[in-house]
Parts: sequence; structure tokens; C-alpha cells
Amino acid sequence: MVRIFEDDDIIHVEGKIDPLADIEVINLELILADLSTVSKRLQNLGKEIKAGKKDAVIESKILERVKNALESGKLASTVSADEFEAPFLRQIHLLTSKPFMYVLNKKSGGKNLDEPRRDLGQDQGETLDERWTKLLGFLKTSGAKWVIVDAGIEQELKDLEDKDKAELREGLGGNDDGINNLIKAGYELLSLMTYFTTGEDETRAWTIHTGWTAPMAGTAIHGDFKDKFIKAEVINWQDLLDAGSYAAARLHGLVRTEGKEYVVKDGDVIEFKI
Repeated sequence: MVRIFEDDDIIHVEGKIDPLADIEVINLELILADLSTVSKRLQNLGKEIKAGKKDAVIESKILERVKNALESGKLASTVSADEFEAPFLRQIHLLTSKPFMYVLNKKSGGKNLDEPRRDLGQDQGETLDERWTKLLGFLKTSGAKWVIVDAGIEQELKDLEDKDKAELREGLGGNDDGINNLIKAGYELLSLMTYFTTGEDETRAWTIHTGWTAPMAGTAIHGDFKDKFIKAEVINWQDLLDAGSYAAARLHGLVRTEGKEYVVKDGDVIEFKI
């Protein structure tokens, strides 16, 4: 999380607001930690390589490439690995090989870098802060996910009911604190999605990996669902709400029957037949 607002009452450790510089500092710390991990692992591989172990040779080659990248200030994720090398890279759990998401923290009612300004020394018109422009350039080049949130508003609202949250959020001058976008981006980053089951007593959401078929999705409920799966009755959550009930949805042909090859979609409401 990096700060993108100015506030004289909230001190920044560097004495200035520069989100790209903050990111570079954080990434450098992660790179140095990974460099230490890789260096130690390469030292331990020495004896295995001398003994002629094939796996040690494969692992050392990919780690040497990663080490060179890290020493150049690049993330481990920038190094490509083939099907034989990838398992060795995964098993040492490098920090910079993981997917990144940058959370840009703004402040409602404050001077935010992402908002057009008239106080940047320009003769006329509004302009974007140069720090914001540079940050966007970096985010686009890196391909990392990013979202804007208002952590201050979230802190104020965390213990309130939904109705009270809406009223207080409006009073604080923020239409959206960005938390929903953060959750969605997190799911996308991890290739996760949600489907629902519903009945008279409760409606539940189940988290699964994107691309799972219906029998695999059923294992989120119980492991036996995969082997005992016969079929699934499926409807999109919005279609079900619009219909008002399962009976009305069936009457209008909105509930469909799917087999073992069906790939579950985000927001599906499913009744499994086993």
C-alpha cells in the first residue's frame, strides 16, 4: 500500500509524497531478501552438483538466472522458467516471484495526486500531478494490478452496519472507499471466483479457482461431490433475483441443466444433483 495524498498533519517517513519512490524502496527490500535466499540455496547446491545430481544442475541454472535478474534490480517474476525449472523456482517461495497488487491510498477531501490540480505552477487550466503520471506509467509497464482505496474511511466504517456505512461515507465525502474493488482485484489476481448455493434456510458463497468444472466446484462443499456428481442446475445470480424465485425462473426457462464438462462462471447459483 502506498500513499497518494498530501496532508501536513500526517508525516511521511521520507518527508515527501512520492508513491513511485515508495514502491521502488519496497521492491528493493523484497529483491534483497530474495537475493539472500537464492545465494544461500546456490551455496547448498554445490555438493549436489559435484555429485552429479541432475536435478541440482537444473535448479542451479534457473537460480543463476534469477540471481542475475535480482542483482540488476529486477523481480524474480521477470525470469521465465521451463516446465523442468519451474518446480524448483516454486519450492523456494521467492517474494518477487509472486503476483503483485499495488493499493493506492487516497484521502477523501484531501489533496490527492490522481485528481486534476490548479496549484502546480501552471499558467492556466488543470493538470495532473507529475508524480501521478509517473506512477501510472510504471503500473502500466509492470503489468501489475492496482486499485485506489480510502483506508481512512474504511477504518471509520469497519464496525458499522451497511446502512450506517452509506450515511457516514457520504458525510465524509467519499462515495466509495474502494474496498469492493480491492476484493475483486484480489480474486482476479489469484484466479479465484465465487459461485452460490441457496435454499430455504440459507444462501452461501463458495470460492473456487477460475476454470473449474462443475464436479470440481462441488468439492468446495464436500469432496464426494466430484465422484458422485450427476448433473447441476444452474442460473446466474442476477437472473434469479430478477425472477424473484426458483419457480418463476424455471417457468421462464432461466434454469438450465449442465453436465460434468460445464465450466462454472462467476456468480452462478448452482444446485448439485448427486
